[in-house]
Amino acid sequence: MAAFLCFNAKHGTMLRNYFKIALRNLWKHRVFSFINITGLAVGMTACFLIFLYVSFESSYDSFHQKGDRIYRLVSDLKIPTGRNSFGTVPWPVGPAIKNDFPEVESFVRMLSEDLVLTKGNVKFEEANVLYADSAFFQVFDFKLLNGNFRTALKDPFSIVLSRRAAKKYFGNEDPLGQTLTLPRNDTVLTASVTGIMENMPENSQIQADILVSASTLTQFLFPWLDEQWGGIGCSTYLLLKPGANAGALKAKFPAFLDRKAGEQAEARQSERSLQLEPLKEVYLHSRYAGPGMEMGNIQNIRIFSLVAVLIMLIACFNFINLTTARAAERAREVGVRKAVGAVKKHLVLQFIVESVLLCLMAFVLTLILSMLLIPAFNHLAGKTITPGLFASGGVILIVFLAAIGVGLLAGLYPALVLSSFRPVGVLKGRFVANTKGILFRKGMVVAQFTISLMLIIATIVVYRQLHYMRSQDLGFRKDQMMVIKTYSNPAIEAFNQSIERLSGVNSTTFSSSAPGDRNPRANSEIENTQGDLQPLDLDAYFVDFDYMHQYEMEMAAGRPFSRNFGTDSAQALILNEAAVRLLGYTSPEQIIGKRFRQWDKNGKVIGVVKDFHVRSLQDKITPLSIGIDPTLNRFLLSVDVRGANLSATITAIEKEWQKFIPDYPFSYEFLDAAFDQQYRSEERFGNIFSYFTMLAIFISCLGLLGLASYTALQRTKEIGIRKVMGASVASILALLSRDFVKLIAISILIAVPVAWYAMSNWLEGFAYRVNVEWWVLSLASLLLILIALLTISFQSVKAALMNPLKSLKSE
Repeated sequence: MAAFLCFNAKHGTMLRNYFKIALRNLWKHRVFSFINITGLAVGMTACFLIFLYVSFESSYDSFHQKGDRIYRLVSDLKIPTGRNSFGTVPWPVGPAIKNDFPEVESFVRMLSEDLVLTKGNVKFEEANVLYADSAFFQVFDFKLLNGNFRTALKDPFSIVLSRRAAKKYFGNEDPLGQTLTLPRNDTVLTASVTGIMENMPENSQIQADILVSASTLTQFLFPWLDEQWGGIGCSTYLLLKPGANAGALKAKFPAFLDRKAGEQAEARQSERSLQLEPLKEVYLHSRYAGPGMEMGNIQNIRIFSLVAVLIMLIACFNFINLTTARAAERAREVGVRKAVGAVKKHLVLQFIVESVLLCLMAFVLTLILSMLLIPAFNHLAGKTITPGLFASGGVILIVFLAAIGVGLLAGLYPALVLSSFRPVGVLKGRFVANTKGILFRKGMVVAQFTISLMLIIATIVVYRQLHYMRSQDLGFRKDQMMVIKTYSNPAIEAFNQSIERLSGVNSTTFSSSAPGDRNPRANSEIENTQGDLQPLDLDAYFVDFDYMHQYEMEMAAGRPFSRNFGTDSAQALILNEAAVRLLGYTSPEQIIGKRFRQWDKNGKVIGVVKDFHVRSLQDKITPLSIGIDPTLNRFLLSVDVRGANLSATITAIEKEWQKFIPDYPFSYEFLDAAFDQQYRSEERFGNIFSYFTMLAIFISCLGLLGLASYTALQRTKEIGIRKVMGASVASILALLSRDFVKLIAISILIAVPVAWYAMSNWLEGFAYRVNVEWWVLSLASLLLILIALLTISFQSVKAALMNPLKSLKSE
């Protein structure tokens, strides 16, 4: 026992001595220590933030206890001219599947719609509203604070409010049992608050502040929905019974659809198929976008994960470079220690302790930096990735273990090299750097700058693509186009006539949709090249006579709508060029005068509008029909407000709104701003990517500074001799920079083809995109060379200006 205590005391004393020596060395070379700790801390902070983001994105919908049994129904619709995919299914599908298949325990349908809700003088337009079936709280684990989770959404005109919405309408009052009114057209409906739910978690693809019972739709507003097997209706989720096989259930869907809607599909020459998506895969992996559902991007998650790994590698390389850069300075110390009896394992342990101590300091700095940066990072990501540093204990533990691991690995190499020095040779000044060690350090620099160059190229390409999407001609005018939501109010005509007389208003036009907005689809039949009426599922715009003129859309063939033709409002249709190509025509002129049938209308195609972007440039231009229908084109009012005093014009328009339509909130947006919002996720991706690229370059430069310092130290006497022999400062700078330029050239040769291939693949995700041009690769390479030379020049100039007498004096 005494021997054991003596052994422990001996080793404890030894470790304390190692720590004391380590602290002395860190303080003696405090500038070096600061650079080393900062570089590693910045790298670990970047990784910490990225892993927080990746963990958050990967956690979507993971909080539902029955999540492994919940599946989303999606559909594909095949018609003779192509195939369309939808994140929705017809309204009756959910209950019919529940009725026909015993393996289905329950279902939930959700339909997104904007609503106006009022309570006394409190009035808001709510865009975050879902109609939902009564099983909503039984299938999903959204927390109901007040109310019965079984019956809260059972009866018509039942409303469940989030905590946030309840506060907005009722303040500190108890909302349960109180009523809200829903103005709808020329009627006012009353709904009762039957539940209060916790605000939905941010990591949920289903987002709503207000839930309205689905029976409100089917029993009062749209009773025909229960029989609508041919339309695209709602997001539908199935809860399967424990042990049920999703694959076996999916195999039964074709026969089910044939029974329910086979005749209707045959008449329309269409074929629908149903697919099942596991709930936990919907957010990141689905190719079916659903209305009112938030969708992620698995490709971006993979990119950020790779960037985190690369930054951590750069930080580790940097740490090792900076540590080994001081190897020569410690050589005599090692020689003296070995001469007085120090054994190799003790020297190795000492250097590892120093390395781990540095890493632990870097870890503490990482925590401080992360605490300061998390709010800014949440803002940059547009989400509350984490409310605070210590809310992510698991990630902190991973970073701590990574710090220890880096310390052990980074300290092991210089420890083995230094501890292997022969004391006699070192003390006589015959210390020669190991060739393998030099190649290893240079290899790390090449790896660092290869990664940095790839990130620079990627950043330039991302921002070029964003600029391209923002600046591309969309095929219509969107500047200073104010789009007002009309709610189909009967007084909208009088309001329109009143604002047309305002000096700041140039023109107005009604429509069912505006570019960038959601629009309906219409089952249509149009005469094809064989003379047959070809079934098509088209995007549909319903407009008035002034729409195409105000939006400055160009005609490819035929003419726009005109009041001079009395049949245009009932018997005329305009198609875009994409629809013409879909029907097999080789030129737009060929389709003019061809027959069409759309819902209850029959007539002829009078014109073809040049393709314009109904949605963002991420999506291909889809076949589109444009028709005139006064019953369907009163949802939006587009107002051309080009003029000097825009704010005064908006105020005047709002004043007229309050005069004619006081029961509804004045809701508007500018079309250019609305279009820009579609690129918000790409813009956030680009911003986050660029910040982390800058961090990677910063860390790489620290590594290069370390190698430059090491090289200058190794060649101190050579530089002194050259200066004595008459060498100029410029020639010495060239001498010290030559090897580094070679390393950068190798980095460029490796990084350019890899980055070109990777970014070309990334751009494939955009329907309309830029190319990875040669000048982008050249510009990025030039930037890397300039950054590297600036970094090298600091240490090189210092070495070149050193007094040769000082470097050559005998020690």
